[in-house]
Amino acid sequence: MLPFDMTKPVAIGSDHAGFEYKDDLISFLEGKGIAFHDFGTYSTDSVDYPDFAHPVATAVEKGEAAFGILLCGSANGVAITANKHQGIRAAICWGDELADLARKHNDANIICIPARFVREGDAEKMVNTFMTTHFEGGRHQNRVKKIACA
Repeated sequence: MLPFDMTKPVAIGSDHAGFEYKDDLISFLEGKGIAFHDFGTYSTDSVDYPDFAHPVATAVEKGEAAFGILLCGSANGVAITANKHQGIRAAICWGDELADLARKHNDANIICIPARFVREGDAEKMVNTFMTTHFEGGRHQNRVKKIACA
């Protein structure tokens, strides 16, 4: 059983730097028969990352999406933006082990991928790990409860 409610779509978005990896990840999701909502961008033309990070985070925050995937050049911009939303735990991951730990220890619900710093194919591995790894709870549960400001 997967840790996320996969009857809901995955929310995905990127800026221009993450556009090509976003398209690759959409193909990956389609290949697994996973529904998704693409919040853009839809080309490599320069755009502002918050315009895509906010809608992805909102979809996850409102429970309209199973989890989120965000990409930009460094992943810092989309992670900072997404983490402004209550209940969002957006984690920057540049390797499979970080995707695993983001889920196990932090109960992350959005994976943020730095497109300029990961190799082709690694994004798919990280997303697969992220969406199949369960939160361990236990000693991590109390820590996660302390994240919210409200």
